[in-house]
Amino acid sequence: MRGQLLIAGPALIDPNFWRTVILVGEHNEEGALGVVLNRPAPVSVGEAAPALTDLVHEGEPVFLGGPVQPESAVVLADVEHPDFAGLIVFGSIGFLMGEVDVHRLDGIRRARVFAGYAGWGAGQLEMEMEDDSWIVEPALPQDVFTGQPEKLWSEVLLRKGGDYALLSTMPPDPSLN
Repeated sequence: MRGQLLIAGPALIDPNFWRTVILVGEHNEEGALGVVLNRPAPVSVGEAAPALTDLVHEGEPVFLGGPVQPESAVVLADVEHPDFAGLIVFGSIGFLMGEVDVHRLDGIRRARVFAGYAGWGAGQLEMEMEDDSWIVEPALPQDVFTGQPEKLWSEVLLRKGGDYALLSTMPPDPSLN
């Protein structure tokens, strides 16, 4: 599942994941981890993690990556060379690991900073997939670095087409429709 998007299905009402789009960064027999791409926080990287401000545009928000270790910073970047990232997720997109070397910033095309991540234990994600909690779609670089993260859930479902395109138009509270 590495490099895939998990799009929250309409039945997934857990407030941590309602209408989220998660990029899966790792998936193996021990479990899975990823970051929520469409939850910008009301705080900038400069305010929350000043040491990481050189990685992002001025005023860029921190994104709420998930409920696991929300006090930790996770950096996802588009890198020129695979060795610049500790874990390549797809194409030239990967996670920076450990301390960010400021001498290598010129090898980072763009980056996003996340507070925490989403994680699943062994077999947990597979069970959630069987329950139709998640819809899967290959990730694209523009999904990771979208300028309109609040629209990502609908945009990815629309791109998937078919019945998913109809789902993309579902209001947040269908009972008010």
